[in-house]
Amino acid sequence: MDIIKLILIFSCIVIVIKLKKPLYASILAGILGTILLYGINPLVAIKLMKNGAFSLGTTNLVLAFYTITFLQRMMEKREHLLLVEKSLSNLFNSRRVNAMVAPFIIGLLPSAGAVLIASPIVDNAGGDYISNEEKTFITSYFRHISESFLPTYSTILLALNLSGIDMTAFVLAMLPMVAVLFWLGYFMHVKKIPKDTGIKESTDKLEDVKNLIISLWPIAVIIVIILGLKVPVHYAVFPIIILSFMINKFSFDEIKPMFISAIEGKLILTTIVIMMFKEILTFTGVIQRLPEYFSALPIPPVIIFMLIFFFGTLVAGAKGMIAIALPLAYATIPSGGLALMILIMCTTYIAMQISPTHICLAIVVEHYGTSFIDLVKKTMPIVLIFVVISSLYSYLLFLLL
Repeated sequence: MDIIKLILIFSCIVIVIKLKKPLYASILAGILGTILLYGINPLVAIKLMKNGAFSLGTTNLVLAFYTITFLQRMMEKREHLLLVEKSLSNLFNSRRVNAMVAPFIIGLLPSAGAVLIASPIVDNAGGDYISNEEKTFITSYFRHISESFLPTYSTILLALNLSGIDMTAFVLAMLPMVAVLFWLGYFMHVKKIPKDTGIKESTDKLEDVKNLIISLWPIAVIIVIILGLKVPVHYAVFPIIILSFMINKFSFDEIKPMFISAIEGKLILTTIVIMMFKEILTFTGVIQRLPEYFSALPIPPVIIFMLIFFFGTLVAGAKGMIAIALPLAYATIPSGGLALMILIMCTTYIAMQISPTHICLAIVVEHYGTSFIDLVKKTMPIVLIFVVISSLYSYLLFLLL
């Protein structure tokens, strides 16, 4: 019954999306469906939603989003985002490189708001050569590749801690999969963009590198602060905003409008609603029961756990599934080692790219005014191909190690 209920809940979400309603409205429909199907007491449901909306995690996420958006406004005001694009164009003279590399670099910053910093660069690189839906995909897809392997992200740090797998070994083993992700994104969508930027090739590459550093130093310093001090994102961004204010000689009149323009009401509302949805789903206990259902299938344990992590991530997000099921996976398959870790992380990573609980996807579709369904349609072929390739790669690692 749990599986049927989950299908019905996600059907509610899809139907509301199909009716051209905002993503927060469709997630609210999912919340209502969950409450009704699981018979959750209304008072308990209200308490759960309150916990989801006002939890420390939600507050940190909203503050991170606000401060990153504020920093983006400052970078736009001093045309630093245009400088990133210009520097990349001068260094590589390729629209395609701009569309892929800029979101990837900006994606090193572990924040939901980072996707908005990358979007203007993708817009300019894609021009009229690709659709709005393709720009949505490219911005989101390449911004998230770093989440598949870099231990700047809490999901990977949690998984490495629970599994005991060496960090360096994991990162090195994931690099071929990172290359596959770049190749798939390029082949499926970026290839449509003409390579030529129309700009004369630069003769001063050193100056271009210098400009790239000037434009991206805030992001680089934020990453160092987060990694070094292990603080929430907004704690790292706030001092950089102050530093940028002084270095770039902003006046108060320039900064004043940004306090309001950095508030993205729809996106904040969507974020809060998604966190409420996760709280309600967790309360039902369905996530904890998924392994039991899949274990009844007459297939090898490794495939069972692939299914658990894929479908569980769609419902509960990567971090929740890592915390719940990764210890169980290693207890069931003690010889899994690095190969099992690669398989699990590839599976949860790619599932997150089509999960309605993924905050960044909500942000990017709201920003471009596109549909979550359209984004899933663009991503789905890559999901299927990547699952096959990563499975074969993991099996090869298992044989070799």
